Amino acid sequence: MQRLRIKFCRGEEVKFISHLDIMRLWQRALRRAEIALAYSEGFSPHPQISLAAPLPVGVTSEAEFVDILCTKQVSPHFFTRAVSLKLPRGIEIVQVYPIPLSMPSLQSQMSYTEYRVEVETEMEQKDIESAFRRLLSLDHLPWQHQRDTGPHKYDLRRLIDDLWLIGYHHPCITMGMRLRCDSTGSGRPEQVAAALGFTEQPRSIHRTRLILKTR
Repeated sequence: MQRLRIKFCRGEEVKFISHLDIMRLWQRALRRAEIALAYSEGFSPHPQISLAAPLPVGVTSEAEFVDILCTKQVSPHFFTRAVSLKLPRGIEIVQVYPIPLSMPSLQSQMSYTEYRVEVETEMEQKDIESAFRRLLSLDHLPWQHQRDTGPHKYDLRRLIDDLWLIGYHHPCITMGMRLRCDSTGSGRPEQVAAALGFTEQPRSIHRTRLILKTR
């Protein structure tokens, strides 16, 4: 048995594909590349593939991770070459490396995610930086958003680790966000942008990094 961790990018071509469809896409590509996947036991066996953290629809990324379990050893070079030929445009393998079978699951290792967010605004740069400082100085930020099951209330401040300005080119700014992403909750960039006082929906959201727990 072998466990491989794959780092990959998701571009514009696939940013509107759901998390479930991305899982199916990987399963199909791996089967077509004839990678010897390990399957779960039980009445409904399924390939042992796991993604680190679902990427919201409409968001691109350069830092996604997926773990797969193989029944036979395969070299990272062969895996990259064989599977890349079966993946659609917009999915690009960046790195493949083996990890111990005993390592905790990707989902349990997740700690934070980082994003690059572009939004239009009439705010001046000094006001934007002041909004960052003001939000980060808060102890709590009660928030709610509507779900199919009704309003969901939570403390948005707890999900924000850091904010910074990347670029200011009126009328657009680019900002960085480091948001919590673990079993206790996940921050959403568009909600943080709204909390900062931006009235327009972000023009683009790009995930730049997944931060895993060191142990």
